[in-house]
Amino acid sequence: MTDELKQTILFVIDDLELKYFEFNDLVTNFWLIKEFLKRNFEVFICVKNGLMTEGCVAKANCFEAYLKNENIFYKKDEPKKYVIDEFDVVFFRPDPPVDIDYINACNVFDYVDTEKTFVINNPVAIKNFNEKFHLNYFSHYAPENIVTANADEIKNFVREHNKVILKPLNRCFGSGVYYVDTQERNINAIIKNLTNNGKTMIMAQKYLEGAAEGDKRILIVGEHVFDECITKLPGKDDFKFSIHSDKYFKTSKLTEEEKKMAENVAKRLNAVELYMAGLDVIDGKIIEVNVTSPCYFIREINAHNNEHFENVLMDKLINMIETKKEKMPVALC
Repeated sequence: MTDELKQTILFVIDDLELKYFEFNDLVTNFWLIKEFLKRNFEVFICVKNGLMTEGCVAKANCFEAYLKNENIFYKKDEPKKYVIDEFDVVFFRPDPPVDIDYINACNVFDYVDTEKTFVINNPVAIKNFNEKFHLNYFSHYAPENIVTANADEIKNFVREHNKVILKPLNRCFGSGVYYVDTQERNINAIIKNLTNNGKTMIMAQKYLEGAAEGDKRILIVGEHVFDECITKLPGKDDFKFSIHSDKYFKTSKLTEEEKKMAENVAKRLNAVELYMAGLDVIDGKIIEVNVTSPCYFIREINAHNNEHFENVLMDKLINMIETKKEKMPVALC
């Protein structure tokens, strides 16, 4: 890439990722930032509380990232304030919980001109798409489920389906997710805790027996579905993936049905500016649509498939960015 094509990119990352920014190849942002720097992009980083507005202008207090000895670092002096519209591309990727702080970070982007700055994923779209709740946009691909705060409704659902997963709507990494069945003697306490005494909606989802063999993570960029995928295995003494360790991953292949399903989902997500997504799939059913900060498990795919998936992913991302930027209006002054 020549200097005249150099573009500026802002990554909005999680506080914990900033703390462990260097040498953190467990996280997707590490690989993305590293590859953008290697390809001569200028990359800046900030966290949610570094976002702000001045009047109707969205701004970010940022640190500049740089590459040294094949690793990424950032300049740890005082952050510099930039108008977000001045960036060519923004990757909005802080982790849930989607709480009031998260929503307010999204609100900052109501003042960003997305006809000028390409935002992946658009936080305005993220506010309108809950990773669990809106699974039902694709109900023909989803396990049977209900979303409610009513304890009787949840217990009736458990009695109907015998084995059920209960999950909060705004968390990640399996936090607060429970397996219950008709023999669960603490079901009242579990429901009371998860629903905040009947005030907070949760999802009750039919348990899929294939969960014992793990769930596939299907990766999407734009309308492209990657053939590369990995299965996350249940942790020790757990019914779900819960330990980020190499022994809890295995190489997987998409079936034709899974790829077609993912392509159909990708078209709808792409249309509402949710360009990067990770689908969690069990028994050919989608149990969750990850759009806030989807993990692409690049290190694990590389290790299991003996490849450099970051290059494959980056080619698709840059192609999508260039295509999008070509369609944006040209500034006259």
